[in-house]
Amino acid sequence: MPPPSDIVKVAIEWPGAFPKLMEIDQKKPLSAIIKEVCEGWSLGNHENFALQNADSTNFYITEKNRNDIKNGSILRLTTSPSQMAGQLHERIQSSSMDAKLEALKDLANSSRDVTFAQEFINLDGISLLTQMVESGTERYQKLQKIMKPCFGDLLSFTLTAFVELMDHGIVSWDTFSVAFIKKIAGYVNKSAMDTAVLQRSLAILESMVLNSQDLYQKVAQEITIGQLIPHLQGTDQDIQTYTIAVINALFLKAPEDKRQVGYTHSEISIYLYLSISISICTEMAHILAQKQLRSIILSNVIRSPKPINDEMAHQLYVLQVLTFNLLEDRMMTKMDPQDQAQRDIIFELRRIAFDVECEPNNSGSIEKRKSMYTRDYKKLGFINHVNPAMDFTQIPPGMLALDNMLYFARHHQDAYIRIVLENSSREDKHECPFGRSSIELTKMLCEILKVGELPSENCHDFHPMFFTHDRSFEEFFCICIQLLNKTWKEMRATSEDFNKVMQVVREQIMRALTQKPNSLDQLKSRLQNLSYTEILKIRQSERMNQEDFQSRPILELREKIQPEIMELIKQQRLNRLCDGTCFRKISSRRRQGGCLSLSLTHSLTHSLTHSLTHSLTHSLTHSLTHTHTEKEFVPVADMKAVVTGKDCPHMKEKGSLKQNKEVQELAFSVLYESDEYLNFIAPDKHEYCVWTDGLNALLGKEMTSDFTKSDMDTLLSMEMKLRLLDLENIQIPEAPPPIPKEPSNYDFVYDCN
Repeated sequence: MPPPSDIVKVAIEWPGAFPKLMEIDQKKPLSAIIKEVCEGWSLGNHENFALQNADSTNFYITEKNRNDIKNGSILRLTTSPSQMAGQLHERIQSSSMDAKLEALKDLANSSRDVTFAQEFINLDGISLLTQMVESGTERYQKLQKIMKPCFGDLLSFTLTAFVELMDHGIVSWDTFSVAFIKKIAGYVNKSAMDTAVLQRSLAILESMVLNSQDLYQKVAQEITIGQLIPHLQGTDQDIQTYTIAVINALFLKAPEDKRQVGYTHSEISIYLYLSISISICTEMAHILAQKQLRSIILSNVIRSPKPINDEMAHQLYVLQVLTFNLLEDRMMTKMDPQDQAQRDIIFELRRIAFDVECEPNNSGSIEKRKSMYTRDYKKLGFINHVNPAMDFTQIPPGMLALDNMLYFARHHQDAYIRIVLENSSREDKHECPFGRSSIELTKMLCEILKVGELPSENCHDFHPMFFTHDRSFEEFFCICIQLLNKTWKEMRATSEDFNKVMQVVREQIMRALTQKPNSLDQLKSRLQNLSYTEILKIRQSERMNQEDFQSRPILELREKIQPEIMELIKQQRLNRLCDGTCFRKISSRRRQGGCLSLSLTHSLTHSLTHSLTHSLTHSLTHSLTHTHTEKEFVPVADMKAVVTGKDCPHMKEKGSLKQNKEVQELAFSVLYESDEYLNFIAPDKHEYCVWTDGLNALLGKEMTSDFTKSDMDTLLSMEMKLRLLDLENIQIPEAPPPIPKEPSNYDFVYDCN
């Protein structure tokens, strides 16, 4: 009879005593359970004790989390959180450097537990730590020279404890003094600082900026992005990650007007809005727009020999998003048709395309000039030929589209002139309208890059190519507008096909971006390979695969033959069990010695595919071969369950926490009779899956390993294809084709092109 669900069997440790096995009634108050444990070891004052998880977390057991205790858990009787907090609060104020250091180590480790953190914070522990930081350098200035490692460790553990305590969100960040902020900023600004101290200091600055607008102002006064740049030039990726995180935080919390500065979109817009830019210019936004930061990140982070970890990839993604969000202001700004300065940009596009000088106001009649302008604006592909300024009143993309067009005309003049003149010489029906295309393409690129959206917390999707150019978005547009014109010609499109062309171009861009090109030239090359013909082939292939395997008759056939395939896999697993396997033996001292051979024997008169009612003739042979040989036969009827991983008894024993994670993933046990186990550690993942699947099949349970899923997909797919070929009356030979003979000469090359 299974035990009640409210009863949990655990082991409880106490230093100097044997672990105690006991049953915990989850209905009883936790204080009563602690009292019972204390009385078992003759300990008084049970209110000064608490239970703790005996794992790497060392988290306290409370009324809130006690339901997380599982059968077989190992707990530890220890000092209560309030007692521990009081002791550490006193110890970190010790006059002995060694005692203080040990206390701070313990504090940094214990502060991860919210229960302890609350007790320590109640003793005004945060204020004590900040005072230690503020006075630390002056107090130990003499010791720093002769005991530099000790001082670095003291400060490192102090800042670590501070970060862990603040991460629980119990104390507001707005309570810290300017002196504390200056001290932390001072650690970041120093050229030679202990790595651990620098990491914690950067983490504290990031949290200050993100959690308080008032602290953002104070931090921005103490530290600039220019002072952070040297930390990106090192080789420590953790320091680089924290540094970019601080830059992102400063950038994210900067006032709207200060974010826009320095990121210009054309030489004309710089000239037109120079007076506004000067009034709101800050060093942070100015440096972000410079090539210095971008080139340092590119050379020292993105192109570093070290692989980029997930946290660094996330920070680079955030920086990419925030940089593109600088475009939001122009994207959401409508053009004022009455603004002569903005209209001059359109005149500039006309001048570059047709190589005409601006006519004086008195040259020719007004009607003649209007007619000439209308003709040229039509060739430029604007929707409104009379007043093209009206085309830029739609937001998005607003003025950003005009900025892109001007950048293309100025920096890629030959390509710009070729596209305009090429389309103006075509029939009206087949011309690709440059103006309309540019506006719609800019809007599409903003959607693809999610301009104006806040970065996602879990995304790592950054593109290295956007860090290779100071004007990456404009260059991206220039590549894509040429792609659009090329695709238009390949599709032989007319004005009625405009939306279809845009859909194909979007697909081309998205497919190229998924390949994560390292440079804009590489993007251009990949887009060249994704021609309209290639897109059609890809679409046809995907459609055929989808039609073949997603249509209703195919799905019904899959569902019908799936049990047959599962039975075939089950038979293979059971046959493999009959062959037997040698397993490593784990002795009581956790040393590997000898081997265990395990095999399944069965009566010849019974098939392995019989139901469990016929499997009583099966038995599990457990042979031990070491210094002597003994055999143990376990009837399948006596088998109760198969447990795996950390739930295995030999993974729960004392000292099992030191087990390698890979070993734990290969462990399984067979439960038989009453609380009797056969414990094993498979030699590899394949054998582990074979045996756990086979044993579960014997017990009539589902086979859920990754190998079974893989085998199912492979065999099911092959069977489906064979049956479909049979429907087409295609003869499949009984014997496989002969293997080609080994070549006598290996002197050959493969043309990668």
